[in-house]
Amino acid sequence: MITTNFAPGSPCWLDLGTPDVGAAAAFYGTVLGWEYESMEGAQDMEGGMFRKDGKVVAGLGKLTEEGARPAWMIYYSVTDADATTRAVESAGGTVRVAPRDLGEWGRMAQYTDPLGGQFAAWQPGKDTGVELVDEPGSLSWTELYTTAAEAAKEFYGGVFGWQYSDTAMPGGEGTYTLITPAGLPEERVHGGLMELPAEHLALTDGRPYWHPVFAVTDCDAAVARVTENGGSVQMGPVDAEGVGRLAVCLDPANADFVLLAPARG
Repeated sequence: MITTNFAPGSPCWLDLGTPDVGAAAAFYGTVLGWEYESMEGAQDMEGGMFRKDGKVVAGLGKLTEEGARPAWMIYYSVTDADATTRAVESAGGTVRVAPRDLGEWGRMAQYTDPLGGQFAAWQPGKDTGVELVDEPGSLSWTELYTTAAEAAKEFYGGVFGWQYSDTAMPGGEGTYTLITPAGLPEERVHGGLMELPAEHLALTDGRPYWHPVFAVTDCDAAVARVTENGGSVQMGPVDAEGVGRLAVCLDPANADFVLLAPARG
């Protein structure tokens, strides 16, 4: 499970890059019950924070990178962003945003894995990350769709030291790899990765990509809010044995995310 005790290598932050900040704020506010708080001085609504029950759950910003698709970026906690950058380059990845300080809050960097998956690192200062996880309306899982699972495991293992365990998908539909931060027990599993053929990754023209999974109390009701507010559904809702009821969704700008009502018991 994801916790706010952000061990190195665990997800600690996420933000959405989108062409229309106001529209995204309204959409996620309706779908997940989030409140949007613009950054101080950002009168043109270029960015800010999402809160759930008063606690920060994500960031939001206007997409400015030419040619970039609207998407969620997931940040993983690290003790040294510069050392992480060297590890990324040594393992064959590339640096999208070199390590830089964000005042007293922390230090960040963004990367691309060797096959094209984008992710980020956060070296905490005053700010360690989001304030609410693993509760309805917050991040509960992170997931990588990749065209080469073994290569991905080798790369991210070299960068973050992640531990892996493989499990068979229901119906014999392949293997799903569970991810746990280095040195932590299996109950701290925070995400997974699965191999898919390039033609199933149409959002990115066949390149791997990460996406967040948000917990909800009622998946079907949340999916209805998605479609009623300009979003769409790629898959589901479906029941996943031992996991819960889930759906893969797109917001109105085609940024992908998953809604999950966890299994009880």
